[in-house]
Amino acid sequence: MVGFEELSAGALRGRLLARRAEFWAGSPLADDAVVALHDPVFFHQLGGFGAAALTPEDEDAGYLLGVVSADRLAVVQAVAVHPGRRGSGVATRLLQRFTDLAVGVGARAVQAVALPGDAGAAALAARLGAAGAPSPGHGGPGDDRVVFTRGLPVR
Repeated sequence: MVGFEELSAGALRGRLLARRAEFWAGSPLADDAVVALHDPVFFHQLGGFGAAALTPEDEDAGYLLGVVSADRLAVVQAVAVHPGRRGSGVATRLLQRFTDLAVGVGARAVQAVALPGDAGAAALAARLGAAGAPSPGHGGPGDDRVVFTRGLPVR
């Protein structure tokens, strides 16, 4: 795991977006929605919470974008794992690193938003103990989401 603060933010964002078809293969998100998740602010200003999982050969295996809000909510913006690395614990390790950082700055809960029917997101959330709740109109009128939430230990 390498924190974004140790990498070139612009180069990393460009590299991940160039390979988005691989990392987001099987996702129910449209390509424009995937691109929108990768707002530059998550690499430049909020990169301290982001991480890339690298192989021993320094290839990207997965990554996480996230932030902790002023009201102490740890928000996972995006998690993606290369198809060749899925099922090997990369997403779990990325989320554990993020959760540890979030607890360290006083976060009270961790939360992620997914499309209804996103089986991959639901399975990962369940493995990590997060509960899903429908959120009608969360993405705008008629654009429903599921919000996954898990409480965090208070320090």
